[in-house]
Amino acid sequence: MSVKVLIPTPLQKFTSDKATVECSGSNVADLLESLEANCPGIKERLCDEKGQLRRFLNVYVNEEDIRFLEGVDTPLKEGDEVSIVPAVAGG
Repeated sequence: MSVKVLIPTPLQKFTSDKATVECSGSNVADLLESLEANCPGIKERLCDEKGQLRRFLNVYVNEEDIRFLEGVDTPLKEGDEVSIVPAVAGG
């Protein structure tokens, strides 16, 4: 099963400067493992030492924030689009 992952510019150094990559996984957690297998070193930027998504990252499946779905257990299907979006703060 192929899922399109949109990679933010600061992380594209792990994807050979590609803004999108194709990965697989039955849920977001599996997708993160697939992403790491294809782009070594990227998971360390996405997850903390406990393996949890970092607080400053937002992850969307088909434009739906996974925090309001099932988190990393959010299921994925063929053709889904996952966006990794760094949080922006300002004043």
